[in-house]
Amino acid sequence: MLLKSALVCLALNIYHEARDQPLAGQIAVAQVVVNRVLHEDYPSSVCSVVKQKNQFSWLWDDIDDKPYEKEAWKFSQRIAKSVLDGRTTEIVEGATHYHATSVKPGWARKFYKVVQIDKHIFYRMIE
Repeated sequence: MLLKSALVCLALNIYHEARDQPLAGQIAVAQVVVNRVLHEDYPSSVCSVVKQKNQFSWLWDDIDDKPYEKEAWKFSQRIAKSVLDGRTTEIVEGATHYHATSVKPGWARKFYKVVQIDKHIFYRMIE
């Protein structure tokens, strides 16, 4: 049941954060969540990372979180399973953060920019 829970949490995050992005962008968003799970500064489960307060805007925007685009939801689930099963190549080089290109958050200055994939810029911590 734990794996199923992780899969749903990760798929929901992919769906809400990146369903309009190309495959690489959706995989990258999923990999950020997994990279956080593996990092000592973040919770140690996928659902805890996804639900961490003020991290992913779709959870805190007071809009219904139920997926309404059937095909996009199915695709998000397939991507989540692939990432959780370790069947994707790491494309974000350990990134733990990202933001849309339409915003310029202050926190980004404190991180190392790894890659931009379509409408998202990915960062990892400067060590």
